[in-house]
Amino acid sequence: MSRAVVGMAAGMALGFAGYFGGFPAFLLVAALGAVGFVAGRFLDGDLEAGDFFRPREHHRRR
Repeated sequence: MSRAVVGMAAGMALGFAGYFGGFPAFLLVAALGAVGFVAGRFLDGDLEAGDFFRPREHHRRR
């Protein structure tokens, strides 16, 4: 499934939630969608659990 189709489905889900449930339902669907996205990336192997707990390294360019 292409990213465009996934984006369209997510937009439609948010639209339905906003129309039928109001703004709080819209926020709930958006937050759960973000959690599902992160979980999916974790299960695909694109993320590791340590990525959330390690500090970022800052490199200064001179």
